[in-house]
Amino acid sequence: MTEKAIPVIDMQPLFTGGEAGRQLVADQIGEACRGIGFFYVTGHGVPSELRQDVFDVAAKFFSSPEEDKRKALFSVATGNRGFIPMKGESLDPSKAPDLKEAFNIGLDLPSDDPEIINGAMFRALNRWPEMSGFRETMLAYFNAVWSLGCKLHEAFATDLGIPTDFFEDKLDRPLATLRLLHYPGRPVALDEEGQLGAGEHTDYGCVTLLATDEVGGLEVRTRDGEWLSAPYIPDTYVCNIGDCLMRWTNDTYVSTPHRVVSPPGRERYSVAFFLDPNPEAIVECLPGCATAENPAKYPPIRGDDYLMSRLNPTYEKSGLV
Repeated sequence: MTEKAIPVIDMQPLFTGGEAGRQLVADQIGEACRGIGFFYVTGHGVPSELRQDVFDVAAKFFSSPEEDKRKALFSVATGNRGFIPMKGESLDPSKAPDLKEAFNIGLDLPSDDPEIINGAMFRALNRWPEMSGFRETMLAYFNAVWSLGCKLHEAFATDLGIPTDFFEDKLDRPLATLRLLHYPGRPVALDEEGQLGAGEHTDYGCVTLLATDEVGGLEVRTRDGEWLSAPYIPDTYVCNIGDCLMRWTNDTYVSTPHRVVSPPGRERYSVAFFLDPNPEAIVECLPGCATAENPAKYPPIRGDDYLMSRLNPTYEKSGLV
């Protein structure tokens, strides 16, 4: 494998191949995580019908009148949930706001959950639009990709030489976000110089699982600074390491900058699942990821404090914070 290609990894042996299958997949994923930081997965077990339902419902929502979408408007006070209007964030704060709109959904806790009652950071009720089937579809999908993300962490743990279940109690109430994304047809002449569908950035959490439509536009930056297209491959997820897992592994795994350059004149939809750890999880150098020659680079930090430190700059331009 080279940095000129994003590997495609079959996850099926991780589910059915026992210890040997888990090691096989872990070796492939570990190589990708130490290299380009991106990989596709097949054999992931998420039903294609459910994936299609999510895209259909998302397209219906984004085609709704702006005033209806804004009834579920995002703010930091909403726990990183709700509708983010067009140009409402800047993933690259040094550039023009991103040419996209989004909708964020978090872990769906009941109103009497102690963390909801106590107003814990990033714990809030989801903001559901008044649309038939939206909540049911999104929660079914959230649970499916959450389970898949946890399975990926078994492979991470195996590759890193720590107990397979190391991450289990750190991902059972995660600060995860399911994000629906709509990129309008990009005009040939942009309103603002340097404006992209999504500016150059790295993701904040442990791992991202991205489902895309066939339009394309995702680009990944290699170590030598070249931008590599991540083409659409049917029924796969594009997965990438986030900054939190990079920090946890003491930079053993690599969080890679990427961006979205939507083709002119074509709408684009994607659905991303960002798996961040539980709020109280302590992110600190994992056993075996530091040596005398390569000591721990980062101090321990709680999962919620780390996420807050990363989100604020993204929304400062828009006033949503």
